[in-house]
Amino acid sequence: MQKIFMLLVMCYLWQPAFSQHEHHMPAKKDTTKPGSQMNMDGDMHHMQHGAGMNMQMDVPMSHAFSLNLPMNRNGSGTGWLPDASPMYGYMIHAKKWMYMVHGSIFIRYNDQDFTDKGSRGDSKFDAPSWFMLMGQRKIGQKGLFHFSTMLSLDPIIEGGRGYPLLFQTGESYKGRPLIDRQHPHDLFDELSVSYSHAFSRKIDAFIYVAYPGEPALGPVTFMHRPSALDNPNSPISHHWVDATHITFGVVTVGVRLDKFKLEGSSFTGREPNEERYGFDKPKFNSWSGRLSFNPSDNWALQVSHGYLKSPEELHPEENVHKTTASAIYSIDMGNENRINATVLWGMNKEKEHKGENAFMAEGAWRRNRLAVYTRYEFTEKSGEELVLEPMFEAHDRFNIHALTLGANYDLFRLLHTRVAAGAQWSIYHAPESLNALYGKNPMALEVYLRIYPSLMRMGGKM
Repeated sequence: MQKIFMLLVMCYLWQPAFSQHEHHMPAKKDTTKPGSQMNMDGDMHHMQHGAGMNMQMDVPMSHAFSLNLPMNRNGSGTGWLPDASPMYGYMIHAKKWMYMVHGSIFIRYNDQDFTDKGSRGDSKFDAPSWFMLMGQRKIGQKGLFHFSTMLSLDPIIEGGRGYPLLFQTGESYKGRPLIDRQHPHDLFDELSVSYSHAFSRKIDAFIYVAYPGEPALGPVTFMHRPSALDNPNSPISHHWVDATHITFGVVTVGVRLDKFKLEGSSFTGREPNEERYGFDKPKFNSWSGRLSFNPSDNWALQVSHGYLKSPEELHPEENVHKTTASAIYSIDMGNENRINATVLWGMNKEKEHKGENAFMAEGAWRRNRLAVYTRYEFTEKSGEELVLEPMFEAHDRFNIHALTLGANYDLFRLLHTRVAAGAQWSIYHAPESLNALYGKNPMALEVYLRIYPSLMRMGGKM
C-alpha cells in the first residue's frame, strides 16, 4: 500500500506541469483550413486535423511519420490507427517543436479466480502504468524529425513476478517461466528517433531507429488501441500478436503510397530479460514485414509476418515465425459518443510443429463520462506454455477461451486529467483435463481507479 500511495503522489505532481502549458497556450490557427478547431475538453483551440506540406506554421501538427497525415493515426511504433481514433494527451508547444504527453495508470484490486475453483489464481493490489513523451519538428519543407520515449513504473510498483492473470504466459522470473501472470514491463519501453520525407502529398518514406522500440510486426499494441484503453489487462494472446512492442534494437524503413504503407524491420528476436531497469544486448538477428491499409477515416487494416530468433530466454534453441492480421475500427458520433473495435488473428509457428492460433475481438463504447467495454479471446496454448509437464506433453494443445465485460465512469476532471472508477469481470473456459488446476470456468474480478489525460478534440479534414 505504501507503493500505491507513492504512485498517487507522483500522479498529482506529474500532471499539472503539462496541463498548465495547455491552459495558458494562446490559440493558433492553420492557414490551410480556416475555422478548424481543437480543444482539451472545450478549453483550447487548435489547428486542422492533418496538416499538409504547405502549412504556414513553425510547429508541425502532423502524424509522427508523415507531414501529410493526421496525428490521430499515430499508434505504437510505426503502426497505424484509424484517422477517427480519439487522442488522450497533453500538448506542449515551443517555437520549433510540438510535444505530446500520454499515459495511463490503473490503481486496482485484482482477484483472478475469486471463487477459488482452482490452485493457479492469485489476488493482489497493483498499479499497471505507462507514460509517453513524443516530440517532433519540421526539417526544411519536406522533412520531419520525431522522437518517442515510453516508460513504465511496473518495476518500481510491482517488482519482477508480474500481475495475476489466469492463462497468461510469456517471459520469466528468477529463471522460471511466468505462468498465470502478466510480466511487468521494463522501465524503458521505447527510446526512438525517426526521420520522414514527404515526396508529395501521397508519397512518404521514413526510417525509425529504437533501443528499445517496436518492429513492424502485428497491430498497434494493446495499451495504445482505442478499443483496449479502458481495460487494465493485456490480452492472454499478447505473445501471439504484439509482444514485440518492447524490443532492444530495431531499425524499420517504410514507404507510404497514398492509403497503403509497406515497411520492413531488422530487430533483436529475444524478449526482454527479467532485469527491468537495464538495456539488453542488441543483436538484429530477426526480421519482419508489414502491409497496412487505411481505406477510410474509420478503418486501419494490416497483415504482417516475422521471424524471431530465440525469443524465449528459457528455450534459446526455439525460433518462431509470427503471422498476424487485424482490423481496427473507430467512429466519432459527436459529443464524445464513440465506438472503437478491434478484431485480430495471430499465429506462432515453430519448425516441425503445427502453428498455434489466437483470435481476439474487443470493443468499447464511450458516451461522455461512461465507458463500457468487452473482450473475447480464443488462444491455443501448449503444455510447455502453460507449464503442464510432466502431466502433459510439451506440444499438447489446449483451447483457452476468455470473456471480459467492464465499465468505468469519470468521477471528476482536474487540469485536463480524468479520474475514473471502474470494474470488470472475466470468465475463462479450458478443456476439462485442466479442471484439477484451474477449476471449471474460473472467474476474475477487478475494481480500479484509472488516471488518464483528457480527450483532445480534433476538427477539420486533410
